[in-house]
Amino acid sequence: MNEHWQAIWLTLKLAGTTTALLLLIATPLAWWLARSRHWLSQPIAAIVAMPLVLPPTVLGFYLLLLLGPDGPIGALTKSLGLGYLPFTFGGLVLASVVYSLPFAVQPLQNAFNAVPERMLEVAATLRASPWDRFISVALPLARPGFLSAAVLAFAHTVGEFGVVLMIGGNIPGETRVLSVAIYDQVETLQYANAHWLSAGLVGFSFVVLLSLYLINGRANSSAVRP
Repeated sequence: MNEHWQAIWLTLKLAGTTTALLLLIATPLAWWLARSRHWLSQPIAAIVAMPLVLPPTVLGFYLLLLLGPDGPIGALTKSLGLGYLPFTFGGLVLASVVYSLPFAVQPLQNAFNAVPERMLEVAATLRASPWDRFISVALPLARPGFLSAAVLAFAHTVGEFGVVLMIGGNIPGETRVLSVAIYDQVETLQYANAHWLSAGLVGFSFVVLLSLYLINGRANSSAVRP
């Protein structure tokens, strides 16, 4: 049972770290995708969305090559004294950020797209700088998008399996997250333990979806309120 709690704690730690990093990375990227008319915006949007359609094992395999001893990122981390990231918690975080990126970028991009252009223009006429317009106008109006992005990124990271198994393996207390622990229990025919862990994820998924509906419902109510 102690190993199960270790897996739960590690999963929550991974999801929390990944979500914080994703919000930092996805916010400027989503803002640029929402506002830019550059020809590169569409190819970059497609690259960001690729984890939605790629099998997790494919993404995990190429990340394993990039982060390993023969990969460019692996060579860089080794030269920086960080060692190799596969089969470490840092490797799990990097893989999770890549795999969950569209779940943070797309809600934020939709929220930024919904910011009225007229409000930004009015702020500009009042001599607000682009940074001031972003902080004072765009961010407050996009708050529901931030909530959705945080909830989706956290939940998606909790439910990861293929990518984390490829990058992290199955090291108790180090890289064995909840989804891998469930797989372990099923493989060893420990169905009672697998049921206990899986039921927890089912309940968590329901809470996540309910939270999203509530967030979207409140956002829609605010939008139509006179």
